[in-house]
Amino acid sequence: MEALQVSNLTINSHRGKYKVKFDNSDIKLKKCSFVLIDANVSKLYPAIVLGLDPNKVIVIEANEKNKSLKFCQDLMSTLISKGIKKNHELVAIGGGIIQDITGFIASIIFRGISWSFYPTTLLSQADSCIGSKTSINFLNIKNLVGTFYPPKEVVCNVNFLNTLKKSEIKSGIGEILHYYIYDGNPKTFEIEKKYNNILTDRSALTSHIQESLKIKKIMIQKDEFDTGQRRVFNYGHTFGHAIESLSNYSVPHGQAVTLGMDLANYISYKLGFLNLDKFTMLRRILTKNKPKFNLSGRIDDYMTLLSKDKKNIDNSIICILASDFGRLFIHKINDKENLKQIILEFFRDNNEKYS
Repeated sequence: MEALQVSNLTINSHRGKYKVKFDNSDIKLKKCSFVLIDANVSKLYPAIVLGLDPNKVIVIEANEKNKSLKFCQDLMSTLISKGIKKNHELVAIGGGIIQDITGFIASIIFRGISWSFYPTTLLSQADSCIGSKTSINFLNIKNLVGTFYPPKEVVCNVNFLNTLKKSEIKSGIGEILHYYIYDGNPKTFEIEKKYNNILTDRSALTSHIQESLKIKKIMIQKDEFDTGQRRVFNYGHTFGHAIESLSNYSVPHGQAVTLGMDLANYISYKLGFLNLDKFTMLRRILTKNKPKFNLSGRIDDYMTLLSKDKKNIDNSIICILASDFGRLFIHKINDKENLKQIILEFFRDNNEKYS
């Protein structure tokens, strides 16, 4: 693959500036670092940790079950037993789950130590690698516990994308689309037009990774702690996280978000915020990346998960709706029974009635 011809990004955060470097060369790690690496990445790329002290390399199964307080507690015990000190650095190599586990531990052990991140999935390269958030699942609720603790450095190597499954590429595309629709970005239609090519030609993703991070960078520098404008990036996530949980995480995150965006748009349409033409246009784009999912009579479980979303205030459900392509807004839903009926209709029609 040709060298990635894009500029590095510099992100301003509450802990200072950090860089996102685009580098396709071999990873070179400091021998004093403690490395937390995805088990699958370790198997595919054994040379990454070659020459490092095996005592300082911890291989982790990247699944949602391990993104828990219990697992992080056990992992910290392991690190302490292996001699980690406050002046040491944690290095995360993997996708968003490895990032969350590493960033969360780095933020609390010894009241905070340095960490860096080598994202290996499209989802992590195009989205989660910047923004400071670390998130852990709790009580079967997605990302309920976490901190804001950015890495010292992020290094993106797009060659890692060559070994990803199509489902993992689709997951990353879901998050890219969520930024593009927020931004009203014309590259949305490029994904629609070249979708099948993007799934097979991973080099075609380079420009989308860069564009997605540029959009996110502008927002997180305005609202790093997610208390104001940045909340619009929860578009598709409120409904998507509940789909993930209900499917026991068999639906990949970014595809759950894709379905969540379509549901959010449907709610916008039914509540009169989004006209039929715009809803149909957005559905046409999102349908290419939507997963198969059947609510199967679990509407009450789904509503319970929605009510426990960390963004909610009082007894209301807070979600992000669209009034147009490039126009998202925060909406507070008090009438849960009406919302329930809209969601039932959405899934009952199998997304066909308005397509």
